[in-house]
Amino acid sequence: MTLPLVAPLFPAGREPLPPGITEEDRAQIMQTKKYQGWMTAGMESCAAKTAIAGVGGLGIGAFFSLMSASFAYEDPYLRSQSQAALSQTQKAREIFKEMGKGMWRSGKGFGKVGALFAGIECVIEGYRAKNDMVNPVAAGFVAGGILARNSGPKAVLGGGLAFAAFSAAIDLFLRRESADDD
Repeated sequence: MTLPLVAPLFPAGREPLPPGITEEDRAQIMQTKKYQGWMTAGMESCAAKTAIAGVGGLGIGAFFSLMSASFAYEDPYLRSQSQAALSQTQKAREIFKEMGKGMWRSGKGFGKVGALFAGIECVIEGYRAKNDMVNPVAAGFVAGGILARNSGPKAVLGGGLAFAAFSAAIDLFLRRESADDD
């Protein structure tokens, strides 16, 4: 018996199939939905968000260091005097080693900041069960304070305030409505 204006109820796994899908395909669809649920749960976890932000920060920091490496070298004549005994291949090897060390150093710094901020923001968002402007501002304040912890209490407060303001500005920019939405 069907009641008017009431949605039909089906037992789990026995829902009607979309057009063109046969009953033999049901097991594959259910397995795909299960994997999709696992992926969604994994991507919403704080550990995954922290790892993604850390790896992304590492890549961005290395890229910025690579792009700025061309400005890091002095006049070639001064450099050639100090490395006159080295061949061109040895000089190139030394330059690439130096660039690699700079990329790693810069990437580690960006990755640390990204992972720290993303992890703190995810924990705050999970605790508050809200996604609003308070989360990035609070996470920025805590992350800025942690990053400045070795420089004294004034630096902790200043770093926290500066990072919170930066986080608020970035989040306001990302949350703004575009002109197309009107």
